[in-house]
Amino acid sequence: MNLYVKTKTNFENIEVKPIAGALGAQIENINLSENLSDEIISEIYSALLSYQVIFFRDQEFSPSSFKTFAEKIGKPIIYPFVKSLENFPEITPILKKETDKNNFGGIWHSDTTYQDKPPMGTILYGIEIPDYGGDTEWSNQYMAYESLSDGMKKFLDTLEAVNISGKSRVAKTRSDIMKHASVGLKGDELKAIHPVVRTHPETKRKSLYVNEAHTTNFVGMTEDESTPILEYLYKHQIKSEFTCRFQWKPGSVAIWDNRCTMHNPINDYHGQRRLMHRITFAGDKPC
Repeated sequence: MNLYVKTKTNFENIEVKPIAGALGAQIENINLSENLSDEIISEIYSALLSYQVIFFRDQEFSPSSFKTFAEKIGKPIIYPFVKSLENFPEITPILKKETDKNNFGGIWHSDTTYQDKPPMGTILYGIEIPDYGGDTEWSNQYMAYESLSDGMKKFLDTLEAVNISGKSRVAKTRSDIMKHASVGLKGDELKAIHPVVRTHPETKRKSLYVNEAHTTNFVGMTEDESTPILEYLYKHQIKSEFTCRFQWKPGSVAIWDNRCTMHNPINDYHGQRRLMHRITFAGDKPC
């Protein structure tokens, strides 16, 4: 059974090479800091919708050129908890120092689902990369939903879930970066309710939209009642056949669709420094 058919695989202006069967593609021989034509930008965005996460190698951005390119993909917004780059409030430096033990966001999640309008997507630029380790995984949440039984789909289709910013599983991953880059929030201030199954506003496909970092319970059910089903879904939605994995190098760029993917930065490079610049894009209210 073909669970997922990509929306577009033929491109006239860019060279796209899939990196895994489930999702992910690398776009080659392109300089993102150049003044790219509307046709190329349109095809990059089409590739994003088709493959859910796209990658580029050997890029070189200044903060200004990084912001300029990001604005061609979406509307940059400010991340609520970590200090932004000076003079560039839309750019969040994600730094793990050599002495840090916890990596920021080091848990499977969709970005900031505790907001009423979570980001449409995210762009991440690798600046300082460990000699080994520090890969990131992504998981296809179209596949996660479509592979469920009809009975489970029927049960989940009408449910909503509570998502919070201060769930203990994700708070731990922020603990080190908040020591040197906090904006002053405690981490538990934000809360939003979203459908358990959301429909992508552009592709019109349904995807699973819960995650262990932020989801606490189904609306109308207690945490104790919700937990067994949520724990099952957390394991189901990251099955290896739904995923891809990317090895970072200096100058690498990833752009992902936050509406239909989850991601997990792997924390396996203790004693090494890792610096990324991140921009998130304004999204809509899930439905």
